[in-house]
Amino acid sequence: MATILGELLFALVRIVVADWAYSLWIKIATWLDSKIQRRWVKLALGGALGLAAYFLLPVVTGLFGF
Repeated sequence: MATILGELLFALVRIVVADWAYSLWIKIATWLDSKIQRRWVKLALGGALGLAAYFLLPVVTGLFGF
């Protein structure tokens, strides 16, 4: 019984944290989009963020043990 409740609690926390992180990302992205005026700067920044995510996501998932 405790394992079932633990799994449900873990799933609930994961959903809440994922929703919070997504809404925070949207707020940051819309703020940043209004600050950058030129298209090539947006492309360069997007490429840099994408490259950083490409290398950081495996590290973070490895730390969490997924």
